[in-house]
Amino acid sequence: MNKQSPPKVYVALPVINELENIQAFLSDLNSQTYTNYELFVCVNQPDNWWDDADKVAICKSNLATIDLLNKQDFNINIIDKSNKGNGWQGKQIGVGWARKVLMDAINEIADKDDIVVSLDADTRFNSNYFNSIIDIFNNNPKAVAISNPYYHQLTDDDNANRAILRYEIYMRHYAINLWRINCPYNFTALGSAISFPLWAYRKIGGITPMKSGEDFYFLQKLAKTGKIINYNKEKVYPAARFSDRVYFGTGPAMIKGNNGDWDSYPIYHNTLFNNIKETYSLLPELYHKDIQLPLSSFIAEQFKDDKWWVALRNNYKTEEQFVKACIVKIDGLRILQYLKSNQNTIGMTDEQCLRDFFFHYYKDDINEINVNFDSFNFDDLSTIQLNAVRDVLCTIEESYQALKSNQ
Repeated sequence: MNKQSPPKVYVALPVINELENIQAFLSDLNSQTYTNYELFVCVNQPDNWWDDADKVAICKSNLATIDLLNKQDFNINIIDKSNKGNGWQGKQIGVGWARKVLMDAINEIADKDDIVVSLDADTRFNSNYFNSIIDIFNNNPKAVAISNPYYHQLTDDDNANRAILRYEIYMRHYAINLWRINCPYNFTALGSAISFPLWAYRKIGGITPMKSGEDFYFLQKLAKTGKIINYNKEKVYPAARFSDRVYFGTGPAMIKGNNGDWDSYPIYHNTLFNNIKETYSLLPELYHKDIQLPLSSFIAEQFKDDKWWVALRNNYKTEEQFVKACIVKIDGLRILQYLKSNQNTIGMTDEQCLRDFFFHYYKDDINEINVNFDSFNFDDLSTIQLNAVRDVLCTIEESYQALKSNQ
């Protein structure tokens, strides 16, 4: 990146039913010390919600948001997918399409070294956030993205607090284990915490729209082409709230968890991650001869091919190229699928898995948490105890992020 010509920051903001949050977002935006930015907002919902008595209030809230945005004393690029006749039609629906429409619109006018900052209206950020992003890309000119550290805000709703803390424990435990085994897909995918240069967006052909999970697939595509930075002293602070606006992710996880269902978000046992690590370590040997990997059966089933590596071996003429191609093929999605399909074979509760994790790798950190890990149940922990677990995991994850950011 040319430091003599500071890049412009383009903020991509999808909005649906955010009238109560948009003013605070604009306040955070206007407080930025880096002032060379431009805001793009996509106010959106399905068009047929106008004919749905249960949803029409959201449509009206969206119109009120558009009116508020139009009254601001600085220029805002508003993409109206809310007024009747403008809303989403058919399969073009959801936050994935909103992010795509925003990012594609920015891509049309921005220079290749300009930066897109993806945010959500219920996410708070400090006044130095944009400056920190510019500094990171200046210091890492080949980086394809930043997956920014996050920390969910707690509220005066104890049920919401307990749900988000339990979900964040799941996310941080998952991420730490990926860091621990040196997995290249160790990012945490939050649409409100992603930044990237336009040249990287163009390199991968843009974002693929999804009803949910578009942020995960987007970062995965980027991770296959270059380095994602995961460390920043400036965090973003997403809201903790029950929401069914997406099909999976934070809001739906909180709703399911509040109803006692955490089956989709288990604490995966550390031995499963160790199997992935061992598979990685054996890939150089696989280039030279046929061997069994800990993930051999799973990979063969996924690709419907028990000799999946043969084509890669024939197409890539060096061991290094072969290993990289294997890691691209066994990507973050495959890793998650492996964990999900094998967790039940462990025969342990989430609490037992978390205990094993701490006792095997971070026993000293247990002293910072007032929890008896020999016999505890998530449901019996206080909100303060859950928050203490979250904070210790956050500290462990940050230590990995800081260490790896300089490598």
